[in-house]
Amino acid sequence: MITKNDEIEIDSPLKKMLDKSMNRPEVESLVEGPVILIQKSSVYIDLAPFGTGIIYGREFMNAKDIIKKISLGDTIKAKVVEAENEDGYIELSLKEAKQALIWSDAEKAIKGKVVMDLEVKDANKGGLILEWQGIAGFLPASQLKPEHYPRVEDSDKDKILKELKKLIGTKISVMIISTLPKEGKLIFSEKENNPEEKKEIVSKYTIGEEVDCTIAGLVDFGVFLKLEEGLEGLVHISELDWGLVDDPRTMFKVGDKIRAKIIEIKDGKISLSIKALKENPWKEFEGKLKKGDIIKGVVIKYNKHGALVSIKEGVAGLVHNSTFGSEAKLRESLELGKTYSFQITLFEIKDHRMTLTYLEEKK
Repeated sequence: MITKNDEIEIDSPLKKMLDKSMNRPEVESLVEGPVILIQKSSVYIDLAPFGTGIIYGREFMNAKDIIKKISLGDTIKAKVVEAENEDGYIELSLKEAKQALIWSDAEKAIKGKVVMDLEVKDANKGGLILEWQGIAGFLPASQLKPEHYPRVEDSDKDKILKELKKLIGTKISVMIISTLPKEGKLIFSEKENNPEEKKEIVSKYTIGEEVDCTIAGLVDFGVFLKLEEGLEGLVHISELDWGLVDDPRTMFKVGDKIRAKIIEIKDGKISLSIKALKENPWKEFEGKLKKGDIIKGVVIKYNKHGALVSIKEGVAGLVHNSTFGSEAKLRESLELGKTYSFQITLFEIKDHRMTLTYLEEKK
């Protein structure tokens, strides 16, 4: 039986000559060779013409799970941790070699733009946590595709985290875009388009253009429309309809086909309007209504400023709290759904603005 202190042709004249004429593998470098002996606590690898490699001690314990699967004659790759120990062997690490090979594979995946389906393990306020070949990875929220991006109007971090957590357990297609070996971390991206490609896509569109879209997402503050693969635009709730919209989900569903008008292109983002393609109900009153006129209207909503009063679907004016002295008094006097008489105090068709004062009915 050969022990660590036994010599495996280590002192042959030929080997000594070769050692002097050839550089031995450097620390951190990867080497490979056939397994020539497996013992209870060590493994020997033939690294001819450089000598014999050994995996023992802590490195043997760290790689036990890998060593169990090794047989004599198997060619294995290992990482050099000591070029020549006191016994003349090249000390090797299988565990570190495995990690080095994974990082090497990661670099190849980056160059080849390899797409992989990975499960979302966790989420934080900045993005998603993934895992690839035992290495933890981070997918920043900024690198998510539009359909997975947390659509939160006020950028509230707690709301963003709540949306991101909905993706835990799902599989998404990603690419590795960066490796951080020292931190033991990978950086992923779900986006298919780089910024230059995105600019090129957006440049095809112009303000005022009408486009056929698909509803891609519904949120409290509006609707996301898919213009084409890799490009979405937002229709803010104020641009959905001339009438009051409390919840976009009551009007549309994901997958609906719809036509919209581009009203703004800024910083690679497209804003659209659906109501712009509908007849403007305010035009009906052009030249017909003015400040001082008395009209009838129905109270349709309370807000922090007062009450909204509609004189026709899509045409509403504000009765301010101050005209009653307080918000409580306004709500006592004007009930939702009821019709009252009002006097116009401001009427601007161009800006779609109207303010009113309540005319108390004589008892």
